[in-house]
Amino acid sequence: MNLLRALATISSMTFLSRVLGLARDFFIARMFGAGIATDAFFVAFRIPNLLRRLFAEGAFSQAFVPILGEYRSRQTPEETRVLVDCVASVLFIALVIAAALGVLAAPLIVYVTAPGWAADADKFALTVAMLRVTFPYIAFISLVALAAGILNTWNRFAIPAFTPVLLNVSLIVAAAFFADRFHPPVLALAWAVFAGGVLQLALQLPALGKLGMRPRWRFNPRHPGVGRILKLMGPAVFGVSISQLSLLINTIFASFLPAGSVSWLYYADRLMEFPAGMLGVALGTILLPSLSKYHAAANSDEYAKLLDWGLRVTLLLAVPAAVALGVLALPLIATLFHYGRFSAEDAWMTRQALIAYSVGVVGMILVKILAPGFYARQNVVTPVKIGVLTLVATQAMNLAFIVPLRHAGLALAIGLGACLNASLLFRYLRRQDIYRPQPGWAAFAAKVLFAAALMAVALHFAAGGAGWWLGAGWRSKVPALLGLVLGGAAVYGGCLLAFGFRLRDFSRRGAE
Repeated sequence: MNLLRALATISSMTFLSRVLGLARDFFIARMFGAGIATDAFFVAFRIPNLLRRLFAEGAFSQAFVPILGEYRSRQTPEETRVLVDCVASVLFIALVIAAALGVLAAPLIVYVTAPGWAADADKFALTVAMLRVTFPYIAFISLVALAAGILNTWNRFAIPAFTPVLLNVSLIVAAAFFADRFHPPVLALAWAVFAGGVLQLALQLPALGKLGMRPRWRFNPRHPGVGRILKLMGPAVFGVSISQLSLLINTIFASFLPAGSVSWLYYADRLMEFPAGMLGVALGTILLPSLSKYHAAANSDEYAKLLDWGLRVTLLLAVPAAVALGVLALPLIATLFHYGRFSAEDAWMTRQALIAYSVGVVGMILVKILAPGFYARQNVVTPVKIGVLTLVATQAMNLAFIVPLRHAGLALAIGLGACLNASLLFRYLRRQDIYRPQPGWAAFAAKVLFAAALMAVALHFAAGGAGWWLGAGWRSKVPALLGLVLGGAAVYGGCLLAFGFRLRDFSRRGAE
């Protein structure tokens, strides 16, 4: 399996999903602006989405994929099949219970996560109503994560990468065609989240059937593999929850800031997640199965080389992405969101948050590359310890930044916290000799940073003034933004070519 080709496949599917995600945010911004209705929806959606990151794509995947990879490498196909059946059955029961509890406890959940809204009865009630519709999404998406873990372990990356597209399609259709059929109209978005979860699960099941791995009912919580996964999940849940807890605390802080603050952070976060998803999630997805197989085979040399490859690819792609987000913050926001009820003030406020987020983009992506270096070795304790320190530091920065920088201070704290997290993960991997850098890192990093700096200068002068971006129509802004992106890529890529970089230099095969 060529990892570069797998990365291109996942990134292209993720790119499609992110483009549709931006399209969905365009429709939401145009239809609802940035105010009480969108604040309520984003909180109602953020809670199950946070649980998705915490459980489905976080702790569960980190515990399940290494164990599944070990079974596939060392056990018979039938024993592997039994593991999948038992895990799926236990997971299904747990999810039904969790979804029911979430629906029943919706008022309490909203009160805890957005206490500043308790004084506004209408806003509070709207958020509760939407949370009761969106909360079952966690059940659907957790089963999707189970299916994706199986498919990725068998090196079937395309379908899991394409699956998130369906959620965005569901939200776009709801915002564009069904909003006027609900009262209030924003409720259409909550039902779209529910439908998106159903569609994503339905897409995965046929692919599992082709592998002969579609789960069957086999409820056996005492299966040794299930026990090992649950044992790993305990600290993994705590570890993943630390980063998500920072986002939740940000929502609590933002609920006390002026109306629109939650939405400004949301739109900035959506743009920041574009490179984080395309690069961080994609690289983490392809690294974890191969690292797990190398660990099962006790091949420490290939383990270290694969981590080195992942870090080089990350630096090569994440640095220019972070620079472009910071330099092109206003053109991006004005082109994508500054329509209808999304005002110029909303654009400026969102720009502040996006620039703050851009400071930490490289750190956010590096965490997704470095963390599998621990999870593949079934070591979840060390990332937890590092995560606790990161959480404390992030909240200290929140308190320091929120008064002078308001909502942008919350974004800056998240970004700097991610950089601290990545630095500590890297330090431990080096001290334990798990990661051994290959020769040529200093020259490689210097060339990448120089090319990114040259690109930043070119984009700054080519972008022009803010007045044009806020006043021009979309027919003018879209091609102008596309030209800036392509021009920046040409400057960066041309500089690297002049330095002798070639695509074949980053070709790499993973474990089979």
